[in-house]
Amino acid sequence: MNRTIIKVILLLLLATNLFADSNLFEDANKLYEQKDYQKAIETYNQIVANDIESAPLYFNLGNAYFKDGDLGHAILYYMKAKQLAPGDSEIRHNLEFAQRFSSVQMEGVELNPITSFLASLVDSYNLSFLAWGSSFIFILFMVTLIFRLGLGYNNPFVRVGLVLSLLFLMIISGLTTFKYRYEYLTQRAVIIAEKPAVYTGASESSDIELEGAPGLIVEVLDESDDFYNVLFENKRRGWIKKELVAEF
Repeated sequence: MNRTIIKVILLLLLATNLFADSNLFEDANKLYEQKDYQKAIETYNQIVANDIESAPLYFNLGNAYFKDGDLGHAILYYMKAKQLAPGDSEIRHNLEFAQRFSSVQMEGVELNPITSFLASLVDSYNLSFLAWGSSFIFILFMVTLIFRLGLGYNNPFVRVGLVLSLLFLMIISGLTTFKYRYEYLTQRAVIIAEKPAVYTGASESSDIELEGAPGLIVEVLDESDDFYNVLFENKRRGWIKKELVAEF
């Protein structure tokens, strides 16, 4: 079969799938407006099953789960939406609002103040924005360097521009690296089960370290068979069954 024909067929199939997903999204939104939250969740999840990633999709799915009383999945999808659109104030507001309903509020050791400060700086920006910013500042630095060393310009504006561009390059590159390590290399999950037991070891025969709650966010440190070794925000850690959490 001619390659051009194959490409046309693939494009038509893609367009058909996108149209179908768009219709499903509208159907799910109508079901949500009718307060049929369970059917809305089922319809939104049909789109998710097609490997569609979208901040509005995840946000609406989070809203539907919250209205249906499923706090764990609500926070899970709010977090997924926030990863795609970190600057969206409505997503951030609903996430913070939902987290207040957790039956367990983490108290104890505070986060490293430097880590907290850096996280607050990059929290509203996605990684691609910071990466493009780093690239732009790097190009600006190279152009200034060419003017200074290559073309021999030695006026104060060029010297100041060279110093400032180097300084900004170091800052934004550092923030980009932090964002990548903090949010993309660190494996996180949300507890989605009601009253899950957290054990001292990777076995249900181990002692119970604490009792979790749906909606709590944990850092996944390690895994063993059917268990994750997780770290809570208050620095307590333990082992929890994988089926009781969902990664994001």
